[in-house]
Order: sequence, then structure tokens, then C-alpha cells
Amino acid sequence: MMTDLTTLYQDIILDHYRAKHHAGLREPFDVQVTHVNPSCGDELELRLTTEGETIADVSYDAQGCSISQASTSIMTDLVIGGSMDRAQELYDGFLAMLEGQGTIDLDETTYGDAIAFNGVAQFPARVKCAMLGWAALRDAVMRVKGRSDGSDE
Repeated sequence: MMTDLTTLYQDIILDHYRAKHHAGLREPFDVQVTHVNPSCGDELELRLTTEGETIADVSYDAQGCSISQASTSIMTDLVIGGSMDRAQELYDGFLAMLEGQGTIDLDETTYGDAIAFNGVAQFPARVKCAMLGWAALRDAVMRVKGRSDGSDE
């Protein structure tokens, strides 16, 4: 059974890598950020569009491994249409799962295909790959919130 689950998770990651959701930079956007994983060379440019507290769109252009690109694809599915605060909660849970090295299980109803990255948690060197898009989104949300709070960011 464990082998079947591992294969399923690998298939989910490869499916998102081959057919990336929300890929391609779109306009209009409120903020654009660039993140790089220096340990493997993955690069991501991400645009965030908001309507009030709601994430209206996330688009991106990425070069890198299947893990970073699939994780970003899945992340966009989870956050578009939700609040910026909800995106932060999802970020926190996803990071906790990855840092838990397989000891933390996410709720499949909440995280959907993101649970496929539970296996990645076993490989600490790949955690940064899986977090690249999530970290870029968190950065973008913080910049948008900084503007709405009256700061110069």
C-alpha cells in the first residue's frame, strides 16, 4: 500500500510539472517578486493580483526542477479566490509538514494535491525546492499588506 501511495504522489507531482496551473505571467498585477533557490538554481517570478483581502490571481514564470514547479502549480490552485490570511495559514501548514520530515500529515480536504509533498519532507535538501513558490507568494502578500498598512514597501 505504501508503494502505491508513493507512486500516486509522484504521479501528482509529475502531472502538475507537465501541465502547470496558472503558469505564464499575466496582467494586471499588484506586486511582482522574484525568488531564487541558490542551492539548486531554481528561479521563480511571481505576480499577485488582489481585490481587497482576496487573492484574485497568481501567475508565474519558473525555471527549475519538477518539485519547485509542481509545488507552485498546486499552491496557486489552493490560494486563488481565498483571502491573504488564508494563504498565510496554508503556507504555515505546508512548511510545518515539510519541516516535520514525514511526521505531520496535512488535511487532504484543505490541502488537496499538496499532500503529495509529504514524501519530499524526507529529503531536507528538497524542502527549499518545494517551498520556493510558497515563499514567493508569502513575500508578495506581505508587500501588498505593507502597502495597505501605509508603509512604503
